[in-house]
Amino acid sequence: MAYVATRGGERAIAQAERLYREGLGTIDQSRVAAVAAALPWLVDRVMGEASLYEPELAALALSQTGGDLYETVLLLRAWRTTQPRLMVAEPVIQEALFTHRRISAAFKDIPGGQILGPTLDYAHRLLATGVLEGAPLVPEPVERAAMPAPAFQPSLAAWQKAEGLVADPPRENVAPENIPDLTREPLLFPAKRAHTLQSLARADTGGVLALGYSAMRGYGNAHPTVNELRLAEAELRVRHPRGTIFAAGRVRVSQAEVAAKDTSSQIRLGFSATLGWNEVKVISAATLDLNAPGAAKGSPTEEEFFLYHTEPVEASGFCIHFKLPHYVTFQSSLDAMRDARALKAATVPEADPHASPAEEKIEEPTP
Repeated sequence: MAYVATRGGERAIAQAERLYREGLGTIDQSRVAAVAAALPWLVDRVMGEASLYEPELAALALSQTGGDLYETVLLLRAWRTTQPRLMVAEPVIQEALFTHRRISAAFKDIPGGQILGPTLDYAHRLLATGVLEGAPLVPEPVERAAMPAPAFQPSLAAWQKAEGLVADPPRENVAPENIPDLTREPLLFPAKRAHTLQSLARADTGGVLALGYSAMRGYGNAHPTVNELRLAEAELRVRHPRGTIFAAGRVRVSQAEVAAKDTSSQIRLGFSATLGWNEVKVISAATLDLNAPGAAKGSPTEEEFFLYHTEPVEASGFCIHFKLPHYVTFQSSLDAMRDARALKAATVPEADPHASPAEEKIEEPTP
């Protein structure tokens, strides 16, 4: 009933959409290619939140929405639901990641060494205004090392477990096809470990950052230190119907482990991974994972709180729906307010219109 009033404005609604698309102009293959080439980190963020690894489709969705990230993720997730699931890939082993960047803030000398890789962490943040004056920003050539770091790096956590620094929790061997799927099963609490990691992997980057930051500032029960951060490519290995396992390509992935000292004099780890390269997200998500055990009810690090409130499509959809007509519900609130005012006015005695101001102030003496 609240939305009936929109029926008379169907033409206006159509024109509003046309006006939006007119502002974007013609979208063709060259624009999509330009977006993919110019904004690879944004494309990665979108693919992670949409839980769909397809750079060309992500660039198309960004072009089609003008860069509105929530609309972009919604477009990709909607398209994803129309596609059949052909098979389940083999599990990705950390040591088998083709590593581009691998650092640790907890240990200086780690097995395999620190690999800075592509990053702006140590660069000056200077806006290249010369580009607007006709001077292109040309990247300086990379000096290739004679002996580059090995592409495959050992697991830091495995080394820590061997040193007795990290407890090795018992693991349940689950076949890949039996791993619960958040896109096909509802999120229930207490959440399954697989659902927690899947939800964080496709969570909203900004939302995860805000809640993870609150834990970092003291609203959690553990302060994180980056144990290991990786930007890598994971080989997509699938099993042929005849039984042969083969590689179907690579996808860019990020993973982070954050550490804190446990009460048992060992290191406790929080973990997160996602599609695409997105360091802020995986560090923040791993921080939430680290703080979740024992978190107070309703705190930003409680699992139910952060898993519900970092789901980008549901959160943005709920927020955006407030823009739609709510005439009936709001008018009912106004009617209730008017009735309350009328009732209050009826219970207050009216003043005598013939009494003087002085007479109105006279009160009867108390016996």
